[in-house]
Amino acid sequence: MGKDQSIEQAREVLKIEAESILNLVDKIDGNFSEAVEIIYRSKGRVIVTGIGKSGIIGKKIVATMTSTGTPAIFLHPVEGMHGDLGIVTKNDVMLAISNSGETFELNMLISSARDIGVPLIAFTGKLSSTLARLSDVVIDVGVEREACPFGLAPTSSTTASLAMGDALAAALIKRREFNEQDFYKFHPGGTLGQRLFARVKDVMISGEEIPRVYSGTHVLEAVDEIDKKNLGFVLITDRENQLLGILTDGDVRRCVKKGIIFKEKNVDDLMTRSPKTIDENISVAQAIEAMEKDEITALVVVNEKKRLKGYIHIHDILGRGGTLKISIPH
Repeated sequence: MGKDQSIEQAREVLKIEAESILNLVDKIDGNFSEAVEIIYRSKGRVIVTGIGKSGIIGKKIVATMTSTGTPAIFLHPVEGMHGDLGIVTKNDVMLAISNSGETFELNMLISSARDIGVPLIAFTGKLSSTLARLSDVVIDVGVEREACPFGLAPTSSTTASLAMGDALAAALIKRREFNEQDFYKFHPGGTLGQRLFARVKDVMISGEEIPRVYSGTHVLEAVDEIDKKNLGFVLITDRENQLLGILTDGDVRRCVKKGIIFKEKNVDDLMTRSPKTIDENISVAQAIEAMEKDEITALVVVNEKKRLKGYIHIHDILGRGGTLKISIPH
């Protein structure tokens, strides 16, 4: 391809993607308004989920929402089905993104979320898809064609989903009467910047709020602790507070599928040893970076002797429901 052909190709891609966004204008209807109201009235967070490029778009939508007054997190469908679904509560709202609406792992997560009672909003290009049928509110983000020369790589479709996510976030800004002063509070010059420069020990959850049992505890007691704390995991230590392992509700489900008889087991038999940890003196910014790298939402906090100090969750950094109690040393 010559230089002139490259220029023409680039222009064609931009025209196709621009048209795809403009075509969304006529698709904004009562479903969009209903989605805004569901999120606005929610007492929890927006749990955004998607796989592959849709997942990447979902993460950007989360970033936009959290910086403009709507608490949101990203939940990877596979991680969700292996334990992280435990972070979802009936007070949350789930936003699922899939152009085809037939992504197997995503639809598995959606089906499980329905059992929790979470309102489900879908961004999809196929209104007759499985995802659409499973969702309470469906927003059409369909495009006529992808900008890829082969019509295969997600291009126009991801651009459309991203634009619709921006539209949803902007509508929520208006609905919440979120103003410029509020915006500054969520950015580096304000409260968020202070949070990022804080130490993990300043924002971690500690003491009785830690989901923890001792080594040798019967596995059913550990499951009770998971249910009680509603975080999707329990930490296992010895009597000297040395961290030994972690048991997630995903681990429990997998054991059930294998036919493991719980009454014959203690937590040491089923736990995952050497869970991902972070030192209490690490900065919050470094903790976020570590979570993003491993695509997880929580880390176990330990001291230099690897003794359990607490845990840190992305919700507690950005704030649950917009509120975070934090003491930052000067």
